[in-house]
Amino acid sequence: MHDKQRHIWLQHPADSEWAKFCPRCGTGLVDRYLEAEQHTRKVCSACDFIFYLNPKVVAGAVPMQDGRIWLVRRNIEPSWGSWTFPGGYVDLGEQVTDAAIRETYEETLLNIRIEGLLNVYSYTNVGIVLVVFRATVTGGVAAATPESQEVRAFALDDIPWTRLAFPSTRDALTDYLKFERSGRIDD
Repeated sequence: MHDKQRHIWLQHPADSEWAKFCPRCGTGLVDRYLEAEQHTRKVCSACDFIFYLNPKVVAGAVPMQDGRIWLVRRNIEPSWGSWTFPGGYVDLGEQVTDAAIRETYEETLLNIRIEGLLNVYSYTNVGIVLVVFRATVTGGVAAATPESQEVRAFALDDIPWTRLAFPSTRDALTDYLKFERSGRIDD
């Protein structure tokens, strides 16, 4: 049984209030306006290290097979039990496309071929940039993994819109349907 109280999830907030100490020397960070950048940054009060707060990069794929989209029902927070396409953080030194392929396998046990970029999604209140690709399943047998409670292929008209995990899931699947129906998403 899932106990949400056991999960402490550090999301990546867009504000900088959580950044308190310099990662180089451990001294406190202060807000300082940097004339050269025309921006207020977190700066170490001892060594002047500038602590840039950048979003995390997440790669995802919308895998298609026989006219159906493969989705996963999340087995981790946030949004435990909700549906999304496979995706996750890009590792340092990893290409974004390789991360989408890796994450798809980790969450579905399916092998995919990247067909092209679907879109890039970012939101002012969440510290991630999500890069989503269109993909075709090339092999494997779909199954749940430690990260997914369930893996299921949905017909385009049967996507569980009311049970999607994130606004980005809804946005990307909406764009995917536009692309599938017209070959473009900027309608």
